[in-house]
Amino acid sequence: MCDESFSINCSAEIPADVDRGWFMFFVTLLNRLYWITGSTLGELLGNLIHFNTEGLSFVMTAMFAVIFLDQWLKEKQYISSVISIGISLVCLILFGKDRFMIPTMLCIVALLTAFRKPIERKGKRT
Repeated sequence: MCDESFSINCSAEIPADVDRGWFMFFVTLLNRLYWITGSTLGELLGNLIHFNTEGLSFVMTAMFAVIFLDQWLKEKQYISSVISIGISLVCLILFGKDRFMIPTMLCIVALLTAFRKPIERKGKRT
């Protein structure tokens, strides 16, 4: 799932008469098709179109911050976010800014998978 699919699937208010699974499937499918189409067009036409990409890294950072804050405001309990932030900081210190992303993702997936049931139970109680 790409970031855009995750953001849409988590923030969408799906009507009661729409199957949630099918909604998420088609959001993800369409986003994937848009990515493939955009990548193909970029490869074919990229040399013909020139534009300045300066500042793009800031935009991506801002987008992730907005997605995170949106999810934070919608959560009933924050344990998965706190775990993710904590692991990110630990991995940043241990591996440095150029090598922390993959260990961070692996640790987050492992911990959230290991503690899925307790997190879900706590979420239902709050």
